[in-house]
Amino acid sequence: MRWTGFYLFTTREVPKDAEVVSHRLMIRAGMTRRVAAGIYNYLPLGWRSLAKLMTIVRRELEVAGCVELSMPAVQPAELWRESGRWSRYGKELLRIRDRHERDFCFGPTHEEVITDQVRHDVKSYRQLPLNLYQIQTKFRDEIRPRFGLMRGREFLMKDAYSFHADVASLDETYEVMGQAYERIFEACQLDFIRVEADSGAIGGSHSHEFMVVAGTGESVVVRCGSCDYAANQERAEAVLSPPRDAESAERPEPEALEDVDTPNQKTVEDVATFLDVSPSQIVKTLIYETDKGLVAVAVRGDREINDVKLGNFLDVEWLEMAGEARVREATGAPVGFAGPVGLGEDIRLIGDYSVRQSVNFVCGANRADGHNRGVNWGRDATPESWVDLLLVEDGDPCPRCGKRLQLSRGIEVGHIFQLGTKYSEPMKCVFSDKEGNSHAMPMGCYGLGIGRTIAAAIEQNHDDKGIIWPLPLAPFEVLVAPLQVDDPEVASTAERIYRELLEKGVDALYDDRDERPGVKFKDADLIGFPLRVVVGSKSLAQGHVEVSMRRGGERQSVAVERAVVHILDLLTVG
Repeated sequence: MRWTGFYLFTTREVPKDAEVVSHRLMIRAGMTRRVAAGIYNYLPLGWRSLAKLMTIVRRELEVAGCVELSMPAVQPAELWRESGRWSRYGKELLRIRDRHERDFCFGPTHEEVITDQVRHDVKSYRQLPLNLYQIQTKFRDEIRPRFGLMRGREFLMKDAYSFHADVASLDETYEVMGQAYERIFEACQLDFIRVEADSGAIGGSHSHEFMVVAGTGESVVVRCGSCDYAANQERAEAVLSPPRDAESAERPEPEALEDVDTPNQKTVEDVATFLDVSPSQIVKTLIYETDKGLVAVAVRGDREINDVKLGNFLDVEWLEMAGEARVREATGAPVGFAGPVGLGEDIRLIGDYSVRQSVNFVCGANRADGHNRGVNWGRDATPESWVDLLLVEDGDPCPRCGKRLQLSRGIEVGHIFQLGTKYSEPMKCVFSDKEGNSHAMPMGCYGLGIGRTIAAAIEQNHDDKGIIWPLPLAPFEVLVAPLQVDDPEVASTAERIYRELLEKGVDALYDDRDERPGVKFKDADLIGFPLRVVVGSKSLAQGHVEVSMRRGGERQSVAVERAVVHILDLLTVG
């Protein structure tokens, strides 16, 4: 391919709305172009990288026993009503009506459609298991699309769905798919980690995410440096050491409950200083509104609640921190002074494990400018449940081995789920067993972001000049750049090297533009060609061309007759 015949236009301007490196570089390198908020054209250069990733994905999924199909992007509301998600999914679901006023949606995912397909065709255990996948455009109406392909509204995704006769079969396929994902990201030469995850809106009982490690990632990865425990922060289990007063062999005697004035002391730090206690001796009570009513959550004063854990425990459709007016109405106190003692019967009280062993603690007194001290569970207040609701922090004990947990950042590029019968049961996707009994099919779901993985690769591989592609994802492997296109010897030598590379199966681009060397070099670095061959009149007079590697910046002067062999060797090593 020749540059002048290829649709490729770079720019030096940094997009105003670009917040992350991948977004800036993909726009500047001519890989994507914004059409509307969260909606992009995949330009030819970007599409080449996407196509290479899709080739890797298809290869590994075929090894895993998956069969490809294609489903419609626009889905009828009837299927979503059957599963119960039409009313639950929320505003991210783009709902549309046709000319007959029938309801449809632009699919953010395809559990309903694939379940409907399988229930029509599969009737017996003898036809199971099945694993079907597609690579297709999805749409989720994000309230704030950002980060380019990392969090767009329209995006390209690989989604697979497996159907089984029993849970043992689902477990087996789940692990096979997990291994296939590992092979995919290894083939892409990406630094990644597999972590335990929350199932979110997709549902199900068991899930893992695949994170590309990157300091710019929006997800927090929790992992242990001493064992193989790893989870995202939403899922990570919290195991805190008990507070100091619970560590002693003899617990202190309960003190008398005391109501003390704490004027204008609203934060945990303010109260701790005012009463001369440690923040860990304070139990803060957070009031949440949910679709099932008000909930009060008691947690250690120096820690934060994980809203995902809380939502999962309560099994609610939505939850949010109650506002000032609602807190005053429910507790009689402004925000910052709520406490578990004397809460109204219409507020559920849940306790986090972090305060279960607390004795003689401090908490809000449910009045303005007042706190209780000498509070003890059982005597003064009793949560209806004790639950792990804590947001894990760096240095917390590992729930598996007890050593220190470490927090880092990552980009979610894949997510696999064990759905169980969440969709097959309400949609009556059933099969007959050996005895003729009918059962709902256990299902698995396996998603992989195509555009998101390409963006994550750039987040992990770049410098101040531009992209540094892992070889398998590079839109072109080699750039052949003659510096004087009007010099017959330079042009013929560059042409010969380019032709020989193509004959050897190398994916090469010929920069035949009549541009200054500086422009060509800057564009080459910006786009990130793994290898660059520069043919110039000065080096050619010595019988040499310059071969340079984008990663590391190493440059070598190579005899013209050995140039192609040398390039092939470098590509093999890469």
